[in-house]
Amino acid sequence: MKMLPRPFRQGLLLALTLGFLTPVLAQQAHRVDQQDLYRYWILLNTKVQMDAPNSGLNLDKPGCAAVTYTIGSDGVPMDVQVVKVEPKSDLGPTARSAVSNFRYGPSLTNRAGEPIATYYVVPFNAPADPAQRKQLMDACKLPGYAS
Repeated sequence: MKMLPRPFRQGLLLALTLGFLTPVLAQQAHRVDQQDLYRYWILLNTKVQMDAPNSGLNLDKPGCAAVTYTIGSDGVPMDVQVVKVEPKSDLGPTARSAVSNFRYGPSLTNRAGEPIATYYVVPFNAPADPAQRKQLMDACKLPGYAS
């Protein structure tokens, strides 16, 4: 059996690797901070249903949960994950269920419905004072999202 020349084998391997990686890389959504999300998607819900536990850890204490998700081309959140809960509590699944029920419409600059990765901070028992509320919400900010 005749062997292929080394440069040809390397080129073929590179082409095959790129062929397999291109669809994966194309599906990765652009990461956007919640404050800039309006440029791509507009939240259509005015109310959201969520599943709340009857008992658990720190349910009555002020806190927040950071939930990451990707808005699909149909405006429905997918890959919804709770990544941070401050302080530790059993409210993560509640935050996840709320974000799962969000529905979006594309903005005028996103008519093609480009999927966008983002996150939302769900407050629980937040104080009415704006400064205290901001301090509570800042504990759940996530790095790595362009703003």
